[in-house]
Amino acid sequence: MGNIRENLESIKERFSDEVFLSNKGLSNEVGIHVCCYDPHDELIVRDYMTNLMQQKSLPFRLIECDLYKIFLQICEDKRILKTIPAMEKKKGSEGLLKQLQKIASPEAFVERMQYVPHKHGDILLITGVGKVYPFMRAHNILDNIQHLFADIPVVMLYPGKFNGQELSLFDEFHDGNYYRAFNML
Repeated sequence: MGNIRENLESIKERFSDEVFLSNKGLSNEVGIHVCCYDPHDELIVRDYMTNLMQQKSLPFRLIECDLYKIFLQICEDKRILKTIPAMEKKKGSEGLLKQLQKIASPEAFVERMQYVPHKHGDILLITGVGKVYPFMRAHNILDNIQHLFADIPVVMLYPGKFNGQELSLFDEFHDGNYYRAFNML
């Protein structure tokens, strides 16, 4: 994958490219991109993107959707966040997982990701994929957002691998098939 800092700089350059920002040149596909990196580089990637979002004079604007923060909001809205440990003790880990996946559905996540109006130069940046696993899977989010963000690029920061067909979280867990995304690197 190359040096992580060089890769991040090349992604910044790509974000600044007018063709990328216009979602052009993708064979009429929705502009969904996966930016894979070694899971050990998580803190470097997170720090870089945080600094990038704070810069004011860029030709793009990153709109971050942290899946873990969204998950916590969903649980808080349903008034179950504080009861999760007791639920796990009562139902076990598998039972808790099934219950939380019903409450925090892909549709519930996507509902909180939506914003309007989308402006030229906006890039939807999906973060927190590893933090929210196994409650939400990356391919479920990608399947559910493509019709809502067709006019702006979507970039998912992904601690793992994407071979153009399959996502592999942490290079260990098969996260699902998703063939419509483009690999950023």
